Amino acid sequence: MEPTPHNGPPEAANSPPSQPNPVAFLRLFLYCLVAAFCGAWVLSYWTTPSDKPSLNPNAEPRTITPRGDLAADEKSTIELFENSANSVVFITTSQQVRMYGSAKVSEMATGQGSGFVWDEQGHIVTNYHVVKSIANGSGTARVTFADASTYVATIVGSSPEHDLAVLQVTNFQGEAFQPIQVGESANLQVGQKVFAIGNPFGFDHTLTTGVISGLGRSIEAEDGRQIDDLIQTDAAINPGNSGGPLLDSSGRLIGVNSAIYSPSGAYAGIGFAIPVDTVNSVVTELIRHGQIKRPYLGVRVAPPTINARLGIEGALVAEIVPGSPAEKAGFQPTIISADQQVVLGDLIIQMDDKPIKNFGDIVQKLFDHKVGDTLRVKVIRGLMTDKQREIELDVDLAEST
Repeated sequence: MEPTPHNGPPEAANSPPSQPNPVAFLRLFLYCLVAAFCGAWVLSYWTTPSDKPSLNPNAEPRTITPRGDLAADEKSTIELFENSANSVVFITTSQQVRMYGSAKVSEMATGQGSGFVWDEQGHIVTNYHVVKSIANGSGTARVTFADASTYVATIVGSSPEHDLAVLQVTNFQGEAFQPIQVGESANLQVGQKVFAIGNPFGFDHTLTTGVISGLGRSIEAEDGRQIDDLIQTDAAINPGNSGGPLLDSSGRLIGVNSAIYSPSGAYAGIGFAIPVDTVNSVVTELIRHGQIKRPYLGVRVAPPTINARLGIEGALVAEIVPGSPAEKAGFQPTIISADQQVVLGDLIIQMDDKPIKNFGDIVQKLFDHKVGDTLRVKVIRGLMTDKQREIELDVDLAEST
């Protein structure tokens, strides 16, 4: 048997592995470093332009390409803004304060917002929360018109439950005094185009556009009161827009921008406006009496979307205010039964022989009455059941608190 061949001397097979040569390793590292430096130099040489940018003393502006005529909807929006801007004003409020430890009195800004000219007598409509800090008469309100003229205004009256207030300028002189065109809100529809004009963040006369994204909304006001039957819109409403008008495509007032539904207070896609039918009634009462002395029913109604879903017409009672005239008269709210079924409340269809189609009709009817009046209300009870029937309730109206 022949021995197995191997390379090298026998003792080499069992010798330990050779150690790396540090000198050779250092020499290899230096070679790589030099190669990298030379490569970078060559690359920069070929990629860096050798000539300076050329200047042309005879350069001329580019020829403008004609854009053609504006689109019909653009013309309509521009015309709406031009016709309505003079009706919108900027309102600032301030109070005189005494510096701590000093006899010096200075004027401190307390709020700002928008408003609009209501009539030829110089009445200005805005939100209550815009002038809340001076509602007791201890401060000053200044109204700036479209021509930049500024006048001191007095507070005629306010209604915190509606977030509305009326100011008046009595010494106005100029052409920028233009009462707004008043529309109606009872026939508004979701998807209808709307325009908001105001002074967001103090920027003068800003126009934003959007659509009505909801009707019959309810939110809680700053003082904890619930404001009902609001218009919801996606038109951008930011701080400073409050009190400004919400307009329809004809430039008519359909609401007063009132609130932003956002944790930060900045626009987040949802804004709210007080419907003009409510505004018209409240403002008229404030101009007449300086305050709202009106009876109330004490019901909260379901939003119009519920009516549309059920195919009904009227004001569906969702909740009843405890201790209210409605509770005392025996109105029934919408409830969840013990077996988790929805039991619809009374559907208000008539008040003193006047048809009721929505919450706005109820508000308008209440303004026709005074505290102490007895109001006859016709409702449908047992709605959409085999016990459905019409009944009449007599409500002794009390004053709203």
